[in-house]
Amino acid sequence: MATLILVRHGRSTANTAGLLAGWTPGVTLDERGAEQAAALPGRLVGVPLAAAVTSPLERCRETLAPLMAARPELELHTDERIGECHYGDWSGRKLSELAGEPLMKIVQQHPSAAAFPGGESMRAMQARAVESVREWNARIEQEHGGDAVFLMCSHGDIIKSLVADALGMHLDLFQRIHVDPCSVTAIRYTQTRPFVFRLGDTGDFGSLVPGEARTPDKAAEDAGNAVVGGGAGAA
Repeated sequence: MATLILVRHGRSTANTAGLLAGWTPGVTLDERGAEQAAALPGRLVGVPLAAAVTSPLERCRETLAPLMAARPELELHTDERIGECHYGDWSGRKLSELAGEPLMKIVQQHPSAAAFPGGESMRAMQARAVESVREWNARIEQEHGGDAVFLMCSHGDIIKSLVADALGMHLDLFQRIHVDPCSVTAIRYTQTRPFVFRLGDTGDFGSLVPGEARTPDKAAEDAGNAVVGGGAGAA
């Protein structure tokens, strides 16, 4: 069956500002995010893509813009089901403030029971994303064959929830998964089980070096990742 390449959007202005963006309009890539997006076509050179699907949010569209310019024949589709989690009343708030909310402990330790005020539950977020991937996977295979590769550009919590599903992990364990901005995750779906071939691959191992992981930008990003887990904090 088809192979899915999941790309998390590049670093955004909300990441560096420490905000939980969600579906807040006007959140774009920052300078580093634009650089990450510009490098994406080169990272995927030689990988044939049957189609590209994006979250409707601007930061995802900006991330794919250089790739689409490099491959004008590639068709781009939009699917709201892989859009960011609807954080409701939490959207646009500072992560440092949200860290003190009683719900945050549930989000971190028991996310399958977490529902954002005025927004959606994390269970619903995962369900819609998985439904989207399964439908696109079947469509791509039918139209392009079982060896086809397609790409989706989405958000941290969405990608983590899809990886958890592919690994057969309960949603309550998905906070153990980490995906950096503009990282690549690859999953191949078969009739019997999915296989995860790449997870959060950026090609950069600098963050693993002691003393290098906590640069100011990285510290700001990690603060967000620690709050909701790689997606909400860096959404």
